[in-house]
Amino acid sequence: MKGFVYILLCADGSFYTGSTTDLERRLEEHQNGQGSNHTRKRLPVELVYAEEYECIDKAYYRERQIHGWSRDKKIALIEGRYEDLPGLAKSRKLPSTCLPSIRFTTQETRGSGSGASKNNIGS
Repeated sequence: MKGFVYILLCADGSFYTGSTTDLERRLEEHQNGQGSNHTRKRLPVELVYAEEYECIDKAYYRERQIHGWSRDKKIALIEGRYEDLPGLAKSRKLPSTCLPSIRFTTQETRGSGSGASKNNIGS
């Protein structure tokens, strides 16, 4: 059964990504407030992107992939800037200045006789 993955632009500027076997019916459901909870609260919505697949399984897989993308990467896809997609796929790591400074120390546990160690945070 044929499947579609689609991206909607909501009235508040957010994106909604979904998949379906009947794109026209699903769009009508979203517009009538019968779609997802996200779109129901952000009407009206506009279809800004769609892909067609031979089976719904592939469309669903693609939907899950797009869900993990940043807003900038979704915009590049919508605008057809496919050459920009790999650069936008790089992980968004925090700069080292944003990482917590936690030190771990190891102390022998006294009185156990087993030589076991325990970790303490701080010091």
